[in-house]
Amino acid sequence: MPTQRTAVYTGSFDPITLGHLHIIDRAAKLFDTLVIGIGINADKRPLFDTSQRVALVETVTRPFENVVVDVFSGLAVDFVRKMNAHIMVRGIRPLTDTAGEFTMMMANHQLDPGIETVFLMADEQYTHVSSSLLKQIASVSDDDGQLAKFVPSQVIPALRARMKNH
Repeated sequence: MPTQRTAVYTGSFDPITLGHLHIIDRAAKLFDTLVIGIGINADKRPLFDTSQRVALVETVTRPFENVVVDVFSGLAVDFVRKMNAHIMVRGIRPLTDTAGEFTMMMANHQLDPGIETVFLMADEQYTHVSSSLLKQIASVSDDDGQLAKFVPSQVIPALRARMKNH
């Protein structure tokens, strides 16, 4: 049995939100190492390319000494195995994510019964935050204070620049 407890938190992080960061903060306190796996999905057209998403996630997670950022494509369970981990962290918003995350957990368990999924419920103030919502706000609002309610301040300049070119 490994003494080092490594967990993996996967997502697109396009861009990373305060909700993501809250889950990262909580998970980093529970595990010795937390790997943030930024997924590449060829079927989606992300707002930020992979290197930009990595840079943003690395910037906002710098204060966490036990957090590392990596990129993956393919199945999340394969990435978890590659990281020598047996725990997958998932953040869930109670009204929107529960059914889909439960289905994914069951599929992942069939793909690799040795990987456990740990769900962290989103804090009440982040239950409505989504990438699509903040992209809408960024496209119509010039107020950075409004965006700061949804994304880390370090993300705002990059988000503003991408929205102008998008």
